[in-house]
Amino acid sequence: MTMAPTKSDQRYEVKDLALAPQGRQRIEWAGREMPVLRLIQARFGVEKPLTGIRLVACCHVTTETAHLAIALKAAGAEALLIASNPLSTQDDVAASLVADYDIPVLAFRGEDNETYHRHVQTALDHRPQIIIDDGGDVVATLVKERQHQIPDLIGTTEETTTGIVRLRAMFRDGVLTFPAMNVNDADTKHFFDNRYGTGQSTLDGIIRATNILLAGKTVVVAGYGWCGKGAALRMRGLGANVIVTEIDPVRAIEAVMDGFRVMPMDEAATQGDLFVTVTGNKHVIRAEHFALMKDGAIVCNSGHFDIEIDLKALGAEATEVRTVRNFTQEYHLKSGKSIIVLGEGRLINLAAAEGHPSAVMDMSFANQALACEYLVKNRGTLAPGIHAIPTAVDQDIARLKLKAMGIAIDTLTPAQQEYMNSWQSGT
Repeated sequence: MTMAPTKSDQRYEVKDLALAPQGRQRIEWAGREMPVLRLIQARFGVEKPLTGIRLVACCHVTTETAHLAIALKAAGAEALLIASNPLSTQDDVAASLVADYDIPVLAFRGEDNETYHRHVQTALDHRPQIIIDDGGDVVATLVKERQHQIPDLIGTTEETTTGIVRLRAMFRDGVLTFPAMNVNDADTKHFFDNRYGTGQSTLDGIIRATNILLAGKTVVVAGYGWCGKGAALRMRGLGANVIVTEIDPVRAIEAVMDGFRVMPMDEAATQGDLFVTVTGNKHVIRAEHFALMKDGAIVCNSGHFDIEIDLKALGAEATEVRTVRNFTQEYHLKSGKSIIVLGEGRLINLAAAEGHPSAVMDMSFANQALACEYLVKNRGTLAPGIHAIPTAVDQDIARLKLKAMGIAIDTLTPAQQEYMNSWQSGT
């Protein structure tokens, strides 16, 4: 483990700085697919909109996140990066950010909960003025344990559904006393990151962990939000028979209209060969469901936290737990059957694969970078609470992405603009 001080209030703690050359090569490769963030970084390098801003980013430490960190540094921010998930850190990337880009990083693959919470505390020792959060842990810790630092905070940005749910709960409880930018609900984030990113990377993680053939399998997708839609779509694309479970009646109808079978988990548990949870809630698959599953059923999670699958209940019924492949554990149960768990119940797309493709994260992290700039530009004028990414920013990101893809679209003629903005012209 490489651990050393950089400044009086910052440290880095990474697996091995000797991994930096490999990490830099991978960071550069990812950059080929991130033209929007590259353009933002270039502008930031000239305008320096975040000069002197103390910033903490709690994110998955991947090649894509590296480009966000580099863009923030180009903007003048004093940024520090910690991991938001113990199995998502790419150790070579963390090493390169420290060695090649002089960005403090506290993250290594496999860190335990105690280390993670220590890193959160060290990040807060940085006295951040902006927090980029992934799941809301840093903000929640600040609110619960460090109320005296809240006056330092300009605001926070959040890019996960789970994190937004937590921020809304904080606002209801009257403890969200600063602005929070809802990056997750930007069109150029959830339409693409959640649907196409999660859809593809979830499949990638499952296949890398198991090498199973999905064609002909019955796959149960728990949750039909944007992540669930992406997972269900991609599973069906590879020939799986997809069942959806839901608690929201509107989403359940949508899943039916999209051609999927919908039923309660109690019923789906008896039919599934593979189960994927993407709800953001806890214990979506519980003891009673394990009891109903087929021998050899596979379960995994592509929601945010590792509590969607009740692994404590499963462990209580196990007589033996053994690792049969990388990221693949087999639980032998007292009943005589076995259940396979992938990635320790953590995010399968990051535990067993590399997360979302760079082209998708290009738009998500463009939103993050511009949300930070927006917070600074509107410092002192934004009310406490959750704020949407401005529509103009969302559309600019989409235009930049289309331009990078070589795709042109139509524009309204003056007559069309007049018609669309007038109440006097009718049928």
